[in-house]
Formats: sequence, structure tokens, C-alpha cells
Amino acid sequence: MTLLDTLKSLLLDFQETPLETGVPRRLRIEAVRGKAAVCIGVRRGGKSTFLFQVIRRLLDGGVSPENILYLNFFDDRLHDLRNGNLGLISEAYYSIYPAKKNSQTVFCFFDEIQEVTGWEPFIERLMRTEKVEIFLTGSSASMLSKEIATQMRGRALTWEIFPFSLSEFLDSKDVLSEGQLSTKRRLLVQKAFEEYWECGGFPEVAGLDRRLRVKIHQEYFHTILLRDLVDRHDIAHPKAVTDLAHRLMDNVASMYSINSLTGYLKALGHKVPKSAVSDYLEWFEDAYFLFTVRLYDASLARSNTNPKKVYAIDHALVTSVSSGILVNSGHLLENLVFTGLRRIYSEVFYYKTRTGREVDFIVPHRSGPILVQVCESLADPHTRKREMAALGEAMEERGVSIGRIVTQNEEEWIDGIQVIPVWKFLLELLQL
Repeated sequence: MTLLDTLKSLLLDFQETPLETGVPRRLRIEAVRGKAAVCIGVRRGGKSTFLFQVIRRLLDGGVSPENILYLNFFDDRLHDLRNGNLGLISEAYYSIYPAKKNSQTVFCFFDEIQEVTGWEPFIERLMRTEKVEIFLTGSSASMLSKEIATQMRGRALTWEIFPFSLSEFLDSKDVLSEGQLSTKRRLLVQKAFEEYWECGGFPEVAGLDRRLRVKIHQEYFHTILLRDLVDRHDIAHPKAVTDLAHRLMDNVASMYSINSLTGYLKALGHKVPKSAVSDYLEWFEDAYFLFTVRLYDASLARSNTNPKKVYAIDHALVTSVSSGILVNSGHLLENLVFTGLRRIYSEVFYYKTRTGREVDFIVPHRSGPILVQVCESLADPHTRKREMAALGEAMEERGVSIGRIVTQNEEEWIDGIQVIPVWKFLLELLQL
């Protein structure tokens, strides 16, 4: 069978395959004429299922299945397309449906397209020469942000897809979270949050027992390192990357510097320069695996030279992968608050007051900065005094009238500071 025949078979097979649409995501892609819609995010975060949801909406809206073109480039049968034969895709489709060429809109869905070298000019040409709407997914922020900006000449809009938010997790459990919560609904939400706290947001692990969840999380971890870092960037020291990833997972919500990480790898016997460690960190973030949070400072130089904090894509992934020696529930709580903020805001920083007190998160916002402190419990008087003082000082310096301290389950108002349980904070994030 020729590659052209294989493509025809794949295109026709998909049109007859039932769609596994899963839990509807709380993300709406708005198609803009002349621009590709690009969905990016971590592997196994639900991008493919989200594409199927978009396809389902098109079909329910009256679009013919014949007008849907879908390919997943992880399919081994498409391996030869990676050698620059992408033009065969449109040739295969229009050989099946010649009457649709330039007369009907064809909705093209290309899943994990970063697997193919030279995809950018193909997509750009397809949009320029054919009557199409294009949807892409990929597991690399770099591939679909920096590179796409130059290759597609402004013909793309990117959308980020993260693992389930708490709201989406509640949707998967048929627990209604909007509006005023009755006592019963509040208890249902809190019970569902306990499960979310244990299993995290990756759709595939929801409902699994701990043993299977850990096994799947560890598989994600190694696949991300192999496919999105070692293979993609042809890394000469793969063991150094793995050791660095483990080090960072053991230290989520903690400070790091390039010098300290380079020294750690050298102590393990890795001859890795600081420039390589810096690249690894950037590639972790490109893969939506680990995130760096910088100091909030008007000077970019000061922001970059100060120690940074690290967070993972999913707090439960941390518990499945880390050694457990350094990570505690306070770090996991802070990580969960970070992913909640990062899901909505592209820029999240930490803040230091003029006297050196630290606030975990500050988010630039058009109506004024959002300040968030994270603390498991304020029951201890010394902890309470320390956290309140740091947040109050930051509020005064930034001119913020309301600050928030996110806890496991405590709730009160103190002098313009809202103490709020984490489940409630995550559900109210969009209202900040």
C-alpha cells in the first residue's frame, strides 16, 4: 500500500469511528477566519479529546463528516510523512472528495503535529490556497509559540490546555459547583476536592487506585523527558536531564539558581555546563512540565538574576514521582494554587517586600495586582503573624485593598485579607 492509499484509509476510517469526547472542557476555541487555532499543553493533558469535542460540536451543528479531516501524527503509519511529504495529505483528501475543493470549507484537525519536520510552511500554504479551517495540537510551547510566530506570519492563535481544573474535575463527577452552595452541595464539593487533591488533574488517572495512578504518572514523567526533551533536542546527557528533573520535582515550591543546580549535577558526576542547565529548564517549561516563577521587579535584569521558584504541571504527579523526602503537603498546596493561577494568567511572579518579606504569588492584572499567600493553617500564632505581616506589607506597597491567604480549610476575613480554603479559592479564581 502506498502512502497516499494509507492516508485515504486513515481519513475514511476516522469518519466512521465513534468519538470519545470525554468530559467537556471549560475552554472555548473561537475560530477566526484566516487563522489556525493552536492548542498546546502537556502530554496526556486532554488535547486530543478536546479536538474530538470541537469536532462533535461541528457535527452537531450540521457539518458533514466528509468535511472533517483528522490525522494524529503519533500514528506509526504516518512515519514517512515526516520526510517532507505533507502535500500528500491534501492530495489524498481531495482525491476522495474532488467536488469540495475550493467550494466547501474543510475542517482540518492535525494532532501532535510537532512530530513532523516542516509542518509550518505546509499549514501556511494550506490556509493560503485552500478553503479550510485548521486546528492543531502540540506538546511543546516553543514549537507552537516562538517558532509559529515566524513561520506562520500571524496566521495562528494559540490556546493552552492544562489537566483538569477543580471545576472540570467536579464536572467529571457530576457535582454542580456554580452559584450559591447549599450545605449538601458544599459537602459534595469538599468530598470531591479530597479526591482531586489525591489524584490531580490528568484525566486518565481520575478514579484509579493509588498503585495504578503512580504507575501512570511515572510513565508520563519518563515519556515527557524522553520525547519532549531528549529526542526533540538531541540531548547528549539524558541521565543529567533525568537527575535534574527529579531534583526539581523534589523541590517544588522552592527556590533554585542555575549555579546551585549545576553544582548538584556536577556532584553526581555530570559534566554539564551552566548554559546546558539553563536550556534544560527552558525545555521543561516548553513541554508544560515544570514552570519557573521569577521575582516581581520592574527591572527585568534583577528579576532574572534573583533566585527563582519551580512548580510542576500537577501536584499529584509530584507525589507519584518525587522521593517524598523534601516535598510536604504545604509545598503541594502551593503548587496547586500556582497551577490554578497559571491556568488563567500567563504571568505569575513571587513578591518580596522592601523589608525582605516574601509573598508567594503576585499576578499583574488590569484592575490592580492580585496578591496570594499560601499557608496550610494559620492556627499557630507565630505563623499567623508572619503570613499576615508579609501580605499586609505587600498590599500596602502595591496599593492593593484585598489580599488572600489560601489554606487547606480555614476561612475568615481579617483587615482586608481574605483567608480562604483552597477548594473555594480555585472555584472563585475567575472572579478575581
